[in-house]
Amino acid sequence: MHALRVFLFTLFLVACNAQEPAEKPAAVVQTSASEGDFGAVSAPTPPPKRKVDIRKTTYWPSAEVTSGSATISCDIEPPVDRTIDDGGVALTDLEYFNVSDAMFPCRENGVIRLRYKGRIAGDLTTLIERVANMSTRMGIPRRILDIDSSGGQVEDAIRAGDVIAESNWTIRVRANAACHSACVLILAAGDDRQIEGRVGIHRIIRIQSAATSRAELSRELRDVHTQMEDYLQRNGAAVAVADLMMTVPNRGLRLLTEVELDAYGLNGANAVQDDLERIRLARKCGEDFVRRKDAFARAFDRECTQRDEAGDACGFALLPRFGFPDKKCKAESPLADYQVAAAVPAKDSSKR
Repeated sequence: MHALRVFLFTLFLVACNAQEPAEKPAAVVQTSASEGDFGAVSAPTPPPKRKVDIRKTTYWPSAEVTSGSATISCDIEPPVDRTIDDGGVALTDLEYFNVSDAMFPCRENGVIRLRYKGRIAGDLTTLIERVANMSTRMGIPRRILDIDSSGGQVEDAIRAGDVIAESNWTIRVRANAACHSACVLILAAGDDRQIEGRVGIHRIIRIQSAATSRAELSRELRDVHTQMEDYLQRNGAAVAVADLMMTVPNRGLRLLTEVELDAYGLNGANAVQDDLERIRLARKCGEDFVRRKDAFARAFDRECTQRDEAGDACGFALLPRFGFPDKKCKAESPLADYQVAAAVPAKDSSKR
């Protein structure tokens, strides 16, 4: 009887200490054209020649969004109720005054949210470039790209990513969205990456290829692989992503786990941009400011990140402990963007 009690007690302890695995293994799922998967396509075409510098004129060349749908909103978050349409102003014609009219209301709170659903192609590069340029002209500092894409052309993704990397974008993949194949290169370029949906990778298809053997096809893809490696390195992402885009069969899709997204540098703050911002911040606001901002970030992660809706209030309560908002660098202080956005409704209501 004593031995039976010991055995049952041992089973009880094992059951109590059992834990679910922290991370599910990576999955490879099958895709099909009916699912809207465009794959990762490489084509040996040169980038379009730019005849007009849109930064210096309002006479922008004719351009339209034809590979997907785009909308402009001035709110940081979409509606909480997922059954409600995201709203925003549809943007198809990318002529100067159409872009200006769509973005003009966003000047008040300093936030532009571009939602794009569709394939990665040259018109996406044009869209991002023009919205970023108009944001600079209007003094809109915060730019968010909500993307939902099953992929497209690798070379166009790299061109769009280079524009994103130079114009301060947060990239988001919503819970009801996906970012597959070539879209992952877009993800790599953001200053910050916020991922709730599915991110997946598979092999590049080389179109217009004259290859008749594996060796010939490999030589053609080697240049594309080198371009991707250079691109990923300058954006602080792991070159292993380029390797995966050479190995996973195109009819399959390797879904990346949260651990892999972190390990490949595709989630959260961009490491290269973070280093660059620290250098700029120290130059402008001083090293003490940078140390206090780092200390605030650690305290916020420790005390506020698990508090859901109360997280912002918790963060605001932490600010005085670290000497924020800073008198010299108020705009660079933690949560400055959220304070500006939160102040707008209060100002509007006082006018009524």
